[in-house]
Amino acid sequence: MYYLDKLRKKSNKTKSYQTLVWLFQLTGIMLVCVLNTAQAVPSGAKYFPNVPLLNQDGKTLHFYDDVIKGKIVTINFMFTSCGDSCPLETAKLRKIQQLLGDHVGTNVHMYSISVNPDRDTPAVLKAYMKKFKVGPGWEFLTGKQEDIDLIRKKLGMYSDDDTELNDHAINFAMGNEATGQWLRRDPFAVPETLVAILLGRLQTHSLAALPSYEKTRMLGSAPTGEDLFITRCTVCHTIGGGNKIGPDLQNIVSLRDRKWLKRWLKEPDVMLKEKDPLAYGLYLKYGQVPMPNMRLAEDEIKDLIEYMKNSSKTLNTNTAALNK
Repeated sequence: MYYLDKLRKKSNKTKSYQTLVWLFQLTGIMLVCVLNTAQAVPSGAKYFPNVPLLNQDGKTLHFYDDVIKGKIVTINFMFTSCGDSCPLETAKLRKIQQLLGDHVGTNVHMYSISVNPDRDTPAVLKAYMKKFKVGPGWEFLTGKQEDIDLIRKKLGMYSDDDTELNDHAINFAMGNEATGQWLRRDPFAVPETLVAILLGRLQTHSLAALPSYEKTRMLGSAPTGEDLFITRCTVCHTIGGGNKIGPDLQNIVSLRDRKWLKRWLKEPDVMLKEKDPLAYGLYLKYGQVPMPNMRLAEDEIKDLIEYMKNSSKTLNTNTAALNK
């Protein structure tokens, strides 16, 4: 996290640029455009509100200064009396907290904000946290309704159609405020995948190494094939890292018939039902854990295969160079 401190010091010293964040949704991902201006304000402060919130201990935290500034964060919205998705969402996020371990509160900060602040007082939030055995580094926040609605709007997680509490968005935001990179994800995705993003992708793209904000550029999503592999495959597979729940996929593209591989990625459930010899053999070999049907489109299958092929090629080249 040293580069975040360096970036903040640089912002305070020059007092001549600002990182202005524009969030928009594209295929479920919040992309961020990092632009420069000539106003002397801290990075992101012009866009994000600095409204006061109360945490579970009754301590006042300002949203920009205390919650997100210079941090990698996860933010979701919930309410404690929810009998629908919130308890499951909290349980899923608790799993993410467990996987993050000591990174929570240091490299990653977790926040849950109530959309029913009139009922969810700090004491109610604290009891809710105890119920789910929430550990240190994950704070639950409440405040004024209008302030919370404003935060939801700035994160792209508010709709005028949300007439009932149960209508609030269950997606949650993950972001690195210092670099201006924000993503929106479904909390019901594979926890290991979300952890990989928090400790990997969001820890990169630092602006600290750049000579000035004038050199900043748009930070988009990863190439489609890479993003698909990270979000859909890494919980069960590696490329060159050995077997996990499923087999190591290094050189899989050259080892398998291309037609078979495409079908396996498209409809593995059908192939297992048909007891395709290769598919069923893999199923038996790897603990009878079925390959899930990820509902991939034809172009996504093509991109995923291309990514696995290129990654294997790069790994093979690097291995050969090391063995010389």
